[in-house]
Amino acid sequence: MSALPKTDATRADDVLVVDGLRKDYGGTTVVDGLSFSIARGSCYALLGPNGAGKTTTLRCCLGLTEPDGGAIRLVGEPVPRNARQARIRVGVVPQTDNLDPDFTVTENLQVYGRYFGLSDGDVLARVPGLLEFANLAHKKNARIAELSGGMKRRLTLARALVNDPDLIFMDEPTTGLDPQARHVIWERLKQLLGRGKTILLTTHFMDEAERLATRLAVIDHGRKIAEGAPRDLIRTHIEPHVIEVYGDGAFAWAQREGRQLADRMEISGETAFCYAAEPATLLESLERVAVLRYLHRPANLEDVFLKLTGREMRDES
Repeated sequence: MSALPKTDATRADDVLVVDGLRKDYGGTTVVDGLSFSIARGSCYALLGPNGAGKTTTLRCCLGLTEPDGGAIRLVGEPVPRNARQARIRVGVVPQTDNLDPDFTVTENLQVYGRYFGLSDGDVLARVPGLLEFANLAHKKNARIAELSGGMKRRLTLARALVNDPDLIFMDEPTTGLDPQARHVIWERLKQLLGRGKTILLTTHFMDEAERLATRLAVIDHGRKIAEGAPRDLIRTHIEPHVIEVYGDGAFAWAQREGRQLADRMEISGETAFCYAAEPATLLESLERVAVLRYLHRPANLEDVFLKLTGREMRDES
């Protein structure tokens, strides 16, 4: 793999630096020249449709998948050459919980700590703080089957912190959780960032990325198609006002008036998405059609994502 370049965008203390990463499977390029770096103490999000290359990128960064090109430096170590040494300073929250059902909450943390060469005594000394952080102190002796989905997710997060990592990989950490549990996880992640931890996040929830990420990259077909701070990407790619029009007559109104009044319009299913710098004339038109229903809101990261990657469904690959 090539040496990492020294540029102004790549800082010497960046926790993760990826340069020109490429991975092919069976003649298909899954990651195509991807480059990014993560500053210490920040949250960097990778966003993309199914099959965009997010999980493959994470596996390459952890040294679990051999890249076909490019260079990776993880917590100062070249990967995959020194991946084992690097992973000692990294925590991982996988997409699905892989807690051991035969062990209690405390035993799951204790056994996991052994992978990092920590003694049982060292891990047990850390357990009270980890369980308090995860709000699971009252479940320390519970079996995994006794935990709710949100509790399991919080325990998986606590387990990823058992080695006091410099960087935490989080692969869709709140998938499958109800809104209350998602908000609890978000609060815990904000606490970690407040402590100076660094997070690499993949997520399908745009509001999650908008709340947590300092910077993010949108990738599609293995390539980076946009990068920046969430608010900057919204200002760059989307008009400030979005009006979603739906209900009986929405399509006819969109064809008759919406296309002329909006700066840009997209139709998806039975909804017309109208984008505008000045929404007054659109709103006046809609008020004159009693059967129409609409929602007027500010542009958000989901609008950016859909504009850049399209609205069509993607199957897992």
